Amino acid sequence: MFYNWYNKHILHLFQLIHAMKRINLIVILLLIFTSVFSQTAPPADIATIEQSFKKLNVLGSVLYVAAHPDDENTRLLAYLAQEKHYRTGYLSLTRGDGGQNLIGNEQGELLGLIRTQELLAARRVDGAEQFFTRANDFGFSKGPNETLKIWDKEKVLGDVVWVIRKFRPDVIICRFPTTGEGGHGHHTSSAILAQEAFIAAADPKQFPEQLKYVQPWQAKRLLWNTFNFGATNTTSEDQFKIDVGVYNPITGKGYGEVAADSRSNHKTQGFGTAKQRGESYEYFKTILGDAPATDLMDGVNTTWSRVKDGSAITTTLAIIKKGFNIEEPEKSVPALVQLLGHVEKITDPYWRTQKTKELSDLVAVCAGLWFESYAAQPSYALGDPIQISSQVLCRYNDKIKINSIDNQYSVQHFDGGGKVIPANLVQTFTSTGIAAKITQPYWLATPNEQGMYNIADQQDVGNPENPDLPKVNYEFIIEGKPVRFERRLYYKYVDPVRGEVYQPIEIAPPVAANIASKDYIFNTQQPQTVQVKLQSFTKTSGSISMKPIAGWKISPEKIDFTEKNKGDEWVVSFIIAPTDNQPKISVLEAVATANGKSFSMGIQRIRYTHVPAITLFPPAEAKVINIDLKTAGKKIGYIDGAGDMVPESLTQIGYEVHELNENEIINSDLSVYDAIITGVRAYNVNPRLVVEQPKLMAYVNNGGNLLVQYNNNAGLVVNQIGPYPFKPVNQRVTNENAKVTFLDPQNPVLNYPNKITQDDFDGWIQERGLYFVSNIDPQYKTILQMNDTGEAPNNGSLIVADYGKGRFIYTSLAFFRELPAGVPGAYRLFVNLLSKPKE
Repeated sequence: MFYNWYNKHILHLFQLIHAMKRINLIVILLLIFTSVFSQTAPPADIATIEQSFKKLNVLGSVLYVAAHPDDENTRLLAYLAQEKHYRTGYLSLTRGDGGQNLIGNEQGELLGLIRTQELLAARRVDGAEQFFTRANDFGFSKGPNETLKIWDKEKVLGDVVWVIRKFRPDVIICRFPTTGEGGHGHHTSSAILAQEAFIAAADPKQFPEQLKYVQPWQAKRLLWNTFNFGATNTTSEDQFKIDVGVYNPITGKGYGEVAADSRSNHKTQGFGTAKQRGESYEYFKTILGDAPATDLMDGVNTTWSRVKDGSAITTTLAIIKKGFNIEEPEKSVPALVQLLGHVEKITDPYWRTQKTKELSDLVAVCAGLWFESYAAQPSYALGDPIQISSQVLCRYNDKIKINSIDNQYSVQHFDGGGKVIPANLVQTFTSTGIAAKITQPYWLATPNEQGMYNIADQQDVGNPENPDLPKVNYEFIIEGKPVRFERRLYYKYVDPVRGEVYQPIEIAPPVAANIASKDYIFNTQQPQTVQVKLQSFTKTSGSISMKPIAGWKISPEKIDFTEKNKGDEWVVSFIIAPTDNQPKISVLEAVATANGKSFSMGIQRIRYTHVPAITLFPPAEAKVINIDLKTAGKKIGYIDGAGDMVPESLTQIGYEVHELNENEIINSDLSVYDAIITGVRAYNVNPRLVVEQPKLMAYVNNGGNLLVQYNNNAGLVVNQIGPYPFKPVNQRVTNENAKVTFLDPQNPVLNYPNKITQDDFDGWIQERGLYFVSNIDPQYKTILQMNDTGEAPNNGSLIVADYGKGRFIYTSLAFFRELPAGVPGAYRLFVNLLSKPKE
């Protein structure tokens, strides 16, 4: 993530998104985000066929390695995959979990799920494949030592080795160097791990447990794709270079155009990109292995002569291609099927697998063969039957037979050597499968620790999605030969705006239990009501209960339910009250017992139209937090920023939070609000703050309390955020446990209504703060000082100034992370910032 550079280029997108949120975010997203899927069958146009013929003749592979979604060089990936026709992959060590979300309020692993799908959408455009490790993006890191300690270097290195051994790249390319010019500890670590994995992957003594599934692999060379980025230029004319700006007349695009389409899928990061055309060079520095002289693949045989008896395939393929007629592609099918028989017999298992699949797909496309499978409903309970419709169409003739359809739980065989598919008539075949496994993303199946996901099955490693999602296998008889294919099982429906939509099916527990709030804050002995929303995915009876927790009384012990049908939703309530000696933080867990089995899973759906529907089943848990918390004031006005969950957190502790629109800011009496808060990056994403700013300053001057949360240093929509000058800068404290010094211990923000102590900075997550301020006018009081190890103390995390009768506060502390995480001290301090003492 090139933090310094991209902020200069996304202001207008931020502002557009914010404007859209003010109208109706969901409606506008439908208008600007194209649907990610139109079908599950691969493209069948002539350009795809032409490209497929070219790819069949190339036996070479390249793996690109970096740290995050958006780090990849999409122009280079597109060039390698679509111009050179190498098997091309991108290994992103993380799923981008630690960043900010510019189109919604998802953070952490939820954001990682969206960015996983954004990467897959990007790969569908540029033609590369996508891989990951178990590393979790824990936020900005200032160096590789911290990164590799939090990540558990040995485990992540093992994952990189695994991907190399499985993918078998001839060339590995790093986005970043080991020397730090990438500006982020994750970036540098990705280069360190790639360099070590280049050697380790070839050594059978390293990670020998993997050799049950894969073999050692030695790539030919490891290169660093140098860059000229912002103020950092690591390219030079003596480096090996490639012009990747060439035009492909078959696809009708240059690779700068393809790259922009690919990169613009990173919508949560605001990476909509202009299309570039014409000459564009990429530069490379050799890190390990032989340096290339004239070609990236110097010294690598990328022809069919690479494999035993492969030269004859080259000749045959050339003859087939020469005779190919774009108006009658089906006439090439007999020769392609005969060639498929030869490819299936080559002795190299890796290239046999790759080229068999490529050639089989080409046979299907040339034959006009289309087929997909759909579930009858979008959701199923674990163990329930799935009614499946499989549709088959042969567009050109009736020479193909369907031999079998296997949904993994039942196989439909067609006697007599298969059933003839009539020309250009859709045939529908029905079968029944079983919902065998909950469709929880595999890296979220068990609790994870900071920096690492737990992955139990070695064969899951590297996969962007669960490899065992429901699918259907087809076998056709084409020119007398059985040819096998696989299709993912989807639910398909028609949306009146988007048209035909393909949605992954959900396999859920029989009953999902969602506790209404993530946190329940107790600052008195008064009991609270905990609501649990239940959703049934099958016909069931059972009960819902809360696991007992020390120091708390929960009643009733359980609540029964009977004769619930699929789709039923209902809400039950429990009363929880503190007793004696309760811990500061406890975990409240709901347990649903249905049809004799117990589950403790909720359900969460994430819906954006630029990615497929995302569903996960988080633990049915909430935090019960005992805080010595006093509040002052009641009514809060909130001005949206890029997206955060601070309003929900404030509602949990009793505040009335109203999200202000422009008309209310300009025309209403703001004095009714005890405090007004601007959401994170509001002064980056909301261009109307230029107009609203004078009214906000007048609110402060007349006695109001304005709290501004952090903004990026680039792309501010006003010249001056506060009543007096200061400047946000790209400085942060990434150590969430960094020592905090009180510079102004008597300031009201540290004393009213809660006395803030060092204990209030315990238990923070991910970071202390980001985009601190500098050039602070003397009218401001600096409250706190902190720093990461080896850096100078920084007093720019919290500044306060009196202005007229009111108070202005700017904070770079990461409250948008701490409050949803239920950090007690963050609540106490944030309440103080909202609470202006009465004079």
